[in-house]
Amino acid sequence: MSMQESFISHLVELRDRLVKATLGILVVCALLFAWPGPTAIYDYIAQPMLASLPPGAKLIAVGVVSSFMVPMKLTLLLAFMLALPWVLYQAWAFIAPGLYAHEKRLIAPLVISSSLLFVAGVAFCYFLVFGRVFKFIADFAPSSITVSPDIENYLDFIMSMCFAFGMAFEVPIVVLVLVRTGMVTVEKLKAIRSYVIVGVTAIAAVVTPPDLMSMVSLAVPMCLLYEIGLLLAPIFVRVTQAPE
Repeated sequence: MSMQESFISHLVELRDRLVKATLGILVVCALLFAWPGPTAIYDYIAQPMLASLPPGAKLIAVGVVSSFMVPMKLTLLLAFMLALPWVLYQAWAFIAPGLYAHEKRLIAPLVISSSLLFVAGVAFCYFLVFGRVFKFIADFAPSSITVSPDIENYLDFIMSMCFAFGMAFEVPIVVLVLVRTGMVTVEKLKAIRSYVIVGVTAIAAVVTPPDLMSMVSLAVPMCLLYEIGLLLAPIFVRVTQAPE
């Protein structure tokens, strides 16, 4: 096979994988539209906010089509997240044939663990952090103010928070990659632990709302995950070494 034919075959394979990944997302999206539906999905996502509001209070829709478009947008995002394992599998199936055995042992665990950690970060944010954050905001509001958040602003807020926590939970992956590529040693990372704690605290203070509980809720898991990364890094390097 000539170089040109090989290149074309790779492009065809890439196209097929992209089509399969897209179809997977569309199938999940169709299932979510059928059950439980965009309205029920948004009602569930809105529960942490509604729980902090006075009895009978609801979110409001300022835009003309917001009550229709915002639940649709949320459903599409949820479909992509649920279909992410399928999308990552298609990416893995495309690149795996060109990898050596030790390279497969390097990439596969990183792809799987990074996906699981991101989902864990999102779940941690929704189930453990949102309730405290919204309660703090509601308690801090003066009695002369009626708290009625707009549904689109609320979605943007929870998306940014979930993304921040999802990325924060990738700390062990960052540690593993830094050590595996030889950019830094485990001993060096242990030596700068105090600086890392200060940096993590600063990041948590920036990306979370201005209350101590939210900042601690992000900073403590990041520090613990940093330590987990230090423990796993030597094992990961040893397992993924190329043969002699």
